[in-house]
Amino acid sequence: MASSWSPLVFSVKRCAPEFVRPTNPTPREVKQLSDIDDQEGLRFQIPVIMFYPNNPLMKGKDTVKVIREALGKALVYYYPFAGRLIEGDNRKLMVDCTGEGVLFIEADADTTLENLGDAIQPMCPCFEELLYDVPGSGGILGSPLILIQVTRLRCGGFIFALRLNHTMSDALGLIQFLNAISEMAQGLSVPSLLPIWERELLNARNPPRITRIHHEYEEVTNNKGTLMAMDENNLVHRSFFFGPKEIRALRNRLPASLGACSTFEVLTAYVWRCRTIAFAVDPDEVVRISCLINMRGKRGFDLPLGYYGNALCIQLQLLKLECYVKPIGICDKVTEESQGGNEPRVHKISGRSYGHQGRPSFTQPGTILFQMSHVPGLESFCTRFRNSKGEEGNDLYACLRQSWKGLNRS
Repeated sequence: MASSWSPLVFSVKRCAPEFVRPTNPTPREVKQLSDIDDQEGLRFQIPVIMFYPNNPLMKGKDTVKVIREALGKALVYYYPFAGRLIEGDNRKLMVDCTGEGVLFIEADADTTLENLGDAIQPMCPCFEELLYDVPGSGGILGSPLILIQVTRLRCGGFIFALRLNHTMSDALGLIQFLNAISEMAQGLSVPSLLPIWERELLNARNPPRITRIHHEYEEVTNNKGTLMAMDENNLVHRSFFFGPKEIRALRNRLPASLGACSTFEVLTAYVWRCRTIAFAVDPDEVVRISCLINMRGKRGFDLPLGYYGNALCIQLQLLKLECYVKPIGICDKVTEESQGGNEPRVHKISGRSYGHQGRPSFTQPGTILFQMSHVPGLESFCTRFRNSKGEEGNDLYACLRQSWKGLNRS
C-alpha cells in the first residue's frame, strides 16, 4: 500500500554544532582509500536516520551526553573518521588523520515517536529538521566525514540522524562503527570487533587488466529512450509497504514451476516489472536491473573481520523489455552470477575504474538498483520497517512519474 503523509507540525531547537574529537591521542598520518572507495559514484554524502523509543534503563541519564561521550571513545579506534579527505596524484583520495573530529548537534523536538507515526518512513518529510545541513560541511574534500544530530523527544525516545561521506564506508562498515559507539555507551572500553583499515586489499591490479564488459559503468550514448528522456521535474518519490500479507499475494501469482523464491527475488522482480510498465518504456528499449553484492566473506577476497571500508560491488543485467512477462527470471540472471563461482571481480571492477576510462560513475539511465539503502540517481531501494500497526515488513521507496502529460501511451 502506498503511504500517505499528513503534514507534521513540530519544532526542533538545536544547539550550535560542535566537534567531537577522539578522547585520547591518535596517530597523525595519511591513509589511502581503496580503489573501490575512490569510485566517482561514491563521492557523495549519504544520510541515515534512526528512531528509538523510550528506554526505562536510561531513566535519569541524558541520552545526548551518553552518545557524545561514547562517540569520542569510539573515535579513538576509528580515528580516520575524525580526519579530512585530501586528493593525491590522479585525484587519489586519502584521509589526513588530523583528529579534528566529527560534527555533532544536540537538539530537542516538541513531539513524540507516536505522533510521528508512519511519516518516519522514507522519505521522511521532516528530515531537514532532524539532520541539519551545517553550512560548509557537505563537501567531499576538507570537510567533516561524519555529521551527527541527536534529537530528544518528549516521550523519552530520541532520533539519531547521521550523514556519512560514502567514500569512507559502506552501510555495513557504518553499522560496525555505530555498534562500537553503542558498546562504549554501555561501558566497554574496547570494541568487541576491532576496526581493520587495510584498504590496499581492494586496489586494482597494476597495470589494470579488463577481462569483461562492465555494463554497470558504461556510458549510455543513446539519449532517445523513454528513461533517458524523463523530466526530473515530473518525478515524485513514493513509499510502499509490503507486509506478510502483501508478500503472500505476490507469491500466489507466481507459476509453480519457478519453485522456491526468496522475498528479495519476489520484490525485486515485481518492483522492476511494475516500474517498467508504469514508465511506459518503449518495447525496443534495453533496461538494466542491478543488485549490490557484499564482498565480505566471499571466496577470493579474503577481507579480514573488522574491515569497514566500501566492500560492495554492483551486479548488473541488461534486459529487453519483453522480459517483464516473466519477472522472476530477471532475478535468476542477477543472483546466479553473484552467488556462483565469483572469482575476485573487484580487481576487474576497479581495473575498469582506473584504466583508460578514468573514474566512471555508475550507469544511471534506464537502471533500477534494488538494495537496502539509497544511492543518489538510482531510483529504488528497500528497507526493513515496522508500521504504526506494529506490522513487520519491507518499505519500498520508488521514484515514479507524477503525470502522463505529453506522454504517448499508445
